[in-house]
Amino acid sequence: MAKKTGSLITFCLDIGGTGIKGFTADAADRPTSERVRLETPRPARPDAVLAVIAEIVKQMPPFNRVAAGFPGVVVKGQTLTAPNLDPAWEGFPLAAALEKLTGKPARVANDAGVQGLAVIEGLGTELVLTLGTGMGFALYIDGHYVPNIEMAHHPFRKKRTYEELVGNAALHAVGRKRWNRRVEKVIVQLARIFNYRILYLGGGNAKEIHFDLPANVKTVENIAGLLGGVKLWQQPG
Repeated sequence: MAKKTGSLITFCLDIGGTGIKGFTADAADRPTSERVRLETPRPARPDAVLAVIAEIVKQMPPFNRVAAGFPGVVVKGQTLTAPNLDPAWEGFPLAAALEKLTGKPARVANDAGVQGLAVIEGLGTELVLTLGTGMGFALYIDGHYVPNIEMAHHPFRKKRTYEELVGNAALHAVGRKRWNRRVEKVIVQLARIFNYRILYLGGGNAKEIHFDLPANVKTVENIAGLLGGVKLWQQPG
């Protein structure tokens, strides 16, 4: 796909527990390259992950800026937690590292938060729930992202957290039928806590859901996890 003349091109990056994905997109949310996905290295230490990102960058057309979704708490471009990657991410300056790697300005936010920026309507209370390696969560009030609410690691049932009950390991341990019942209970519980107007369901395991969703719960395409990077640059710095 050709670069659109006069358009800022964003290199959108989604760092996940099992895969690292990237492509470029213009200011109108239109991809300007093919999506590239490489496996997340193990151990997923910062240097190893950055090496994989460097390989993805080599396959990208020219771009003006970088936006990355990261599976953990991010404050001012620094990662504070990464429960599905490696403890070495605690206090890591990811935005600065991406700027050094690419030579372009970079912004970084929680991956669920980035995904929601691509799909929310900007009215009332909206939630994003991503079901993948772990469980991602994001809250928006009238279109404003409330960062770093780590709902996944709050206790949910029998002293186990949301992520322990509906993460990928739980899906494989208990089977799809029991896992679906758990996801249904999570949706009900979040409705009681946040009284959300809309809940958006994403992540690789959203396709495993096989029950009727409430009218105000919508599934979204995983490409939103990348396209939200364009909207990240429209958020207050």
